Amino acid sequence: MSVDDQDAPTTWGGMLRRSAERAPGRDAIVFPERRLTYAQLVERGEQRARELTALGVGPGDRVGLLLPNSPEFVELLAGAAFLGATAVPVNVRFKVFELGHVIRDSGISALFTVAEPDQHVDFAALLYETLPGLREAPDPLALSLEAAPELRAVALLTDEPVAGFVPAGRLRELADGADLEPPRADTGPGPDDLVLVMYTSGTTAHPKGCMIPHHAFVRNGGHVARRFDLRKDERFWDPLPMFHMGSLLPLTAVLGTGATFVSMRHIDIDVALDQLERERITWAYPTFPPVTLALMHHPDFERRRPPGIRYVCNVAPPDVMRQVQEAWAPARVVASYGSTELCGTIAYNEPADTDEQRVNTCGRPYPGTEVRIVDPETGAELPQGEPGELLARGDALFQGYWNDAELTSKAIDADGWFHTGDVCSLDEGGRITYHGRTKDMLKVGGENVAALEVESYLSTHPAIKMAQVVGVPDARLTEVVAAFVEPAPGTELTPQEVIDFCSGKIARYKVPRYVRIVGEDEWPMSATKVQKFKLRERLLAELGL
Repeated sequence: MSVDDQDAPTTWGGMLRRSAERAPGRDAIVFPERRLTYAQLVERGEQRARELTALGVGPGDRVGLLLPNSPEFVELLAGAAFLGATAVPVNVRFKVFELGHVIRDSGISALFTVAEPDQHVDFAALLYETLPGLREAPDPLALSLEAAPELRAVALLTDEPVAGFVPAGRLRELADGADLEPPRADTGPGPDDLVLVMYTSGTTAHPKGCMIPHHAFVRNGGHVARRFDLRKDERFWDPLPMFHMGSLLPLTAVLGTGATFVSMRHIDIDVALDQLERERITWAYPTFPPVTLALMHHPDFERRRPPGIRYVCNVAPPDVMRQVQEAWAPARVVASYGSTELCGTIAYNEPADTDEQRVNTCGRPYPGTEVRIVDPETGAELPQGEPGELLARGDALFQGYWNDAELTSKAIDADGWFHTGDVCSLDEGGRITYHGRTKDMLKVGGENVAALEVESYLSTHPAIKMAQVVGVPDARLTEVVAAFVEPAPGTELTPQEVIDFCSGKIARYKVPRYVRIVGEDEWPMSATKVQKFKLRERLLAELGL
């Protein structure tokens, strides 16, 4: 797949159909319990498109995917892409506060999920709490819920009857009974239509939806494939959640190449080792230290790790990268740089980079992507090696934030540069080194957490007058959330009460690990603002970090 190839598909569905035409019998996706060839994936995608049509979904409508990793997730992604609908992958760790916002804000018309409890998450119970009236809905095929005005149906992947939900068997009957034709390749979406709306945390009080057009996503997948010379016989292992670009962009690169994508429902290190060995993996994408290090420290790692692995992706400080490189040798360990707004990644280390370049940098941007390092206050471009805010534009740029033209205009300037909010520098070869964030953001185990988002939720507690959130270093997760709260006058509050208020209502990784109660006169203030860095220093000293 090449951006220089005039015949290269510019839509996700077109990309998948081309690979199926070239190698219909090759494995496209592999899970421990099921695998699909390219021909089967296209067939299943067309069936899913008929099911979406039976639910009243049409081009431009949003389809929510509140699902664990599964072949069905990819089938629905393909079905939406064939139809011209827009997939909205939903973080399965979201709770009522975030989930309700995503459903309302995106205007999802159909939502797919599972009814059985999944790794301690009961999605049916969660949706009943998020969407009052769902359980009692008289017609699951024509929902009318005040909490989600545009939602018309919640569909299951299984056949069991659940009040308010459309079982999989009933949906198949509707699709087959209507004798709907699968969408043809020549009637699908255009390259500028949206393939995804991906919700990511930022400096706003709620997750914000990034609009990803077909052409940007497909082209960026092609850039990934070319950076590593992905081959048709590649066996690419990626256990990351499919609601995350860390899974969906590699999936696009692999399916565009005609190679095989190997994944699992949830990250399980024993299952992972079994897949690495049995599927003869050539490219491993654990990416985040909790996964990479757990594999390395498994007693069977050396014995079962296949010798044919060419690359391993990991993002971590240099000392951790060195440990990973030593453990996975002779495979080359590479890092990456990107964000959801940039379709996942815009840079990886290159095969020719030295060990030190791969340990200390994220590599150079792909062709078709420009980057600049500027002073975040003045906008002046900074010299080589000096840290500043990274700006990017090119093939991978998103179209903006869903339902928020004002935020989009702040993020993308008049010259088309996306202001990332990341502090980076460039070396003499143009390689990116990441130094941190300019904005009030945390990075918890690979997930972005906006301090404002947690503060906004805490402010709904009747006994909390003010809340301020900072990040505290953590050996396993990079950072964890710490909250400083001031009780409202005449109330009392304990740290555990604050934690209990968050548990089950916001994603687990956003729940404060540490809570400190602050009196009205105890905030460290500048002229107008709380000095968060002093709160953080105070807590680090207390914890001995």
